[in-house]
Amino acid sequence: MTLLRPVVGIVGSTALYYLLRHLGVSVYAALVVGAVLSLVPACVALVRGSRPGGLEAFFTVLLFASFAISLVPGDERFLLAKDALVTGGVGAWFLASLRWADRPLAYQFARPMVEGRLGWPGDWEGLWQREAWWRRMWRTSSILWAVGTLVDAAARVVMAYTLPPDAVPGLNLALYVGTAVLLNVVTTVVYVRAGAVGRRRERTPA
Repeated sequence: MTLLRPVVGIVGSTALYYLLRHLGVSVYAALVVGAVLSLVPACVALVRGSRPGGLEAFFTVLLFASFAISLVPGDERFLLAKDALVTGGVGAWFLASLRWADRPLAYQFARPMVEGRLGWPGDWEGLWQREAWWRRMWRTSSILWAVGTLVDAAARVVMAYTLPPDAVPGLNLALYVGTAVLLNVVTTVVYVRAGAVGRRRERTPA
């Protein structure tokens, strides 16, 4: 259930866009209506008292940010590129966490989901205090997510201003999937090579 609501929102808004376009609605209006629809699952959950956590909170913030950007006056090309502001903001968020947060953003999102589960060790805070390799691994992971999402943002801008408008929402959705899968694979390799997943790593002597 963690990612179901954000995924339904993103996929549903894309499907609605193409339905509205098929019915003759303008590109601009279809994009605004799609942005509103994408919030419905998250809003229903919030009204019922459910508070998203971890990765679901991350994607819920993305959806609300995307909706807020859709309210900014501009032409249809600007609206098609709005997701670039979201993923670019996420990249900046990952970078900022390395400088100003107590823990890198990748660490903060991963911990509620996998600490002590799926082959991951427990006591992450203890590892953070004791193990230099553990801190280095999460900083590396956050840098990779920052670079990946910033490249994703640049690709969205290029698509929005060079491709036919009706091709962009579908490609935006595909890019969400492609970026998420690629970054998860790359960072999983980092975690495995560091010895954090699937096998016990010898601790550094204090």
